[in-house]
Amino acid sequence: MASYHAAAARRRRATGPAPSLTGPASDVHPVLRRATAPPAALDLLAQARAGLDEAAVLETPNERYATAHLAALRTAAAVLAARGRPEPASRRRARIRSAWEVLPEIAPELTEWSALFASGARRRARAEAGIQGAATRRDADDLIRDVAMFLRLVERMLVLQPVLPHPRQDGDRPEEDRAAPRDMPDAG
Repeated sequence: MASYHAAAARRRRATGPAPSLTGPASDVHPVLRRATAPPAALDLLAQARAGLDEAAVLETPNERYATAHLAALRTAAAVLAARGRPEPASRRRARIRSAWEVLPEIAPELTEWSALFASGARRRARAEAGIQGAATRRDADDLIRDVAMFLRLVERMLVLQPVLPHPRQDGDRPEEDRAAPRDMPDAG
């Protein structure tokens, strides 16, 4: 009986859920897990999601395009907030660079996305300025789809990184499992 409880405790430690603040008495001192991304990055992702939702319901193509592009920019800013490192200060003031220029240095896997959204920055500026026909309905729809995909990719990259369980050691299996392998035929 004692070995059964010990084996169950090992399984709970290896695969059990995180302790609950409102759970049983055994969870008196839960260890809160830190999110994979800093709070600033999570906030930027939430703002990007809200902006994308807003862009989807706006009527005019210029507004839809500009709002969706801003959501992409906030998504890129979330990556920079999570992964970025300040450059060493130099005596000469460095030129200001856009997020689309910096993003490939911080996250090379997002280089193509950066190029895609950088190519739309001028159109966004024209749309924000209210220039008639700066963005068509199709341009806005395509951008909204692209930003939605980019946002999902970054959310998975920063927040939803799967935590794989550690492989079980032979000593973690209950004693009755170690006694007779299941795929071996009986000797008798």
